[in-house]
Amino acid sequence: MTKSAPRRILVTSALPYINGVKHLGNLAGSMLPADVYSRFQRLRGHDVLYICATDEHGTPAELAAQAANVPVRQYVDEQHDIQKKAGEDFLLSYDHFGRSCSDENAALTQHFAHVLEANGLIEERTMRQVYSIEDQRFLPDRYVEGTCPHCEFEKARGDQCDNCGRLLDPVDLIDPYSAVSGSKNVEVRETRHLFLLQSQMQDRIRDWIEAATDWPPLARSIALKWLDEGLRDRAITRDLAWGVPVTKSDGSIREGFETKVFYVWFDAPIEYIAATEEWSKAEGEPEAWRRWWRTDEGADEVDYVQFMGKDNVAFHTVGFPVTILGSQEPWKLVDRLKAFNWVTWYGGKFSTSNKRGVFMDQALDLLPADYWRWYLTANAPEGSDAAFTWEGFQSAINSDLANVLGNFVNRITKYCASKFDGKVPEGGEAGDAESWMVAELQTRLPQLVLHYENMDFRKAAAETRAIWAAGNEYLTKAEPWVKYKNDVDAAAIGVRAGLNLAALFGIIAQPIIPEAAAMILNALGVPEDRRTLSEEAFADIPALLDALPRGHEISPPDVLFRKIEDEQVAEWTERFGGES
Repeated sequence: MTKSAPRRILVTSALPYINGVKHLGNLAGSMLPADVYSRFQRLRGHDVLYICATDEHGTPAELAAQAANVPVRQYVDEQHDIQKKAGEDFLLSYDHFGRSCSDENAALTQHFAHVLEANGLIEERTMRQVYSIEDQRFLPDRYVEGTCPHCEFEKARGDQCDNCGRLLDPVDLIDPYSAVSGSKNVEVRETRHLFLLQSQMQDRIRDWIEAATDWPPLARSIALKWLDEGLRDRAITRDLAWGVPVTKSDGSIREGFETKVFYVWFDAPIEYIAATEEWSKAEGEPEAWRRWWRTDEGADEVDYVQFMGKDNVAFHTVGFPVTILGSQEPWKLVDRLKAFNWVTWYGGKFSTSNKRGVFMDQALDLLPADYWRWYLTANAPEGSDAAFTWEGFQSAINSDLANVLGNFVNRITKYCASKFDGKVPEGGEAGDAESWMVAELQTRLPQLVLHYENMDFRKAAAETRAIWAAGNEYLTKAEPWVKYKNDVDAAAIGVRAGLNLAALFGIIAQPIIPEAAAMILNALGVPEDRRTLSEEAFADIPALLDALPRGHEISPPDVLFRKIEDEQVAEWTERFGGES
């Protein structure tokens, strides 16, 4: 078997916004699948760099700081630490978790603006913008609400209607009002801004997207829908104090833009590059980031994969690529973009602003990270929205984790401890039950790898569970506890194969439930270098049932998963909402 060369894989997940701990829907739609994919590819032996950051500019940060009566910088510093800890507590294996307010991002954002303007893709224009007389400020798009002129949804935001998905201009809203104060005392005033001339890049962007044949369908369909509606030139500056200053190429502030900054949706995607630069500096290799992002310095060999919710697709398939392609510089473009639908909460959306649903910090007060990681991956909102219910969560955890995986590991390790002194037994020859199990693995393990490579996370979790379930069926066929009474050697083969299956189950569980997987593998004494999902590891599948050295000591782990009781579901329903 020829060994494939290790790949270099750059993974980014949509930047979580700075105001508040993210809810489980945010986690399921970007950060968690990016982590699961990164863990899988590392286990395959590839060089993976997983980058994320907090998105720290824009009006919401300003207003949240104002409400907290603290300076904006202090507010985002505190919130960044909170979000970083939430990610760590959920076992998200970022190589670097950066900040869009970094000096690196400011410099890169200004650089892109300068080269885009030099290439004729940025121009100053006078625009009409909603001004709130009561708030004494221009209102950025998201802080103007009103009725959508297309579908008549009454709570459309100024930049996009959540109901029909169309891009909007705040001045087009019917009966607009300030989302800051609720005041309808608003008027349209003229102000000057920089515009990114996306319309000039329409054909170039379409050619690029139509060539991206291995993108999952959801991302492609959203991108092509936007192109079919026609790309519009978009303002990339805003009347705000907090953000990246608008400079001239010599570094001085641009005349007339002293009270303006770059729009958060212009600078936020650039932070993927900037956060990689932050990482390389933290690693003591200040130029290392370039080989991940500059195609003239090695990034042409990188596979770049992005993860995000469907509401972020347009900005990543149009806005950011216009910046990258329009610069005419050798920057790396995304190779595959995985988009997710919503995780819904009892018929409605999870919502940070409306405090609907369970949030990351609250979730970990209830149960360990692995419980949530499993459920959200096994029910990933890929083909459609996925409904979260307490009853569905309870059923999945009790069935998949407690019964199918936990019970298997518990039974086989405890039996080994009681009958074989906690050592992998000698004796016995493989028979029909083992042949059946090998055939199952020969079919299912390649499928598991394929599902991960295709970023089909529901299918990957289902295949993982199916392999665990096959192990339980194997023990039913092998019956070591029955055979032990008359033929210890016949029992030995069942226990030996069962222990090796437990090790395999821990290995394949690592991308999704890393903490429980480590408990299993530690209890079985599997060396770190034998915990891989590499091609070599799966090259000889019959050998997987005899991989642990005979005579090797094992110890039953503590209870891996405790079942969720009906009383807990009732308590959580009362606390967080939802109906039984």
